[in-house]
Amino acid sequence: MRNFILAALAFAAVGTATVIDTTEANAVVCARGVYRAGCAGYRGGVVVRRPFVAPVAACRWIWVNGVRVRRCV
Repeated sequence: MRNFILAALAFAAVGTATVIDTTEANAVVCARGVYRAGCAGYRGGVVVRRPFVAPVAACRWIWVNGVRVRRCV
């Protein structure tokens, strides 16, 4: 009876450790850079450029004939 209880406890401990320690096995590493992002896996690498974003217009206030006017270029 004692051996049966010890075997049951050992089985429960191994089963619990197996359930708790499951981790995802991803073989892909990705990085995000300033100009582009890239991922490398077991089949090679991929580089993706960021989409072009138009720069925001630079606006400033100037005086035209005594009136303050906002000009955006």
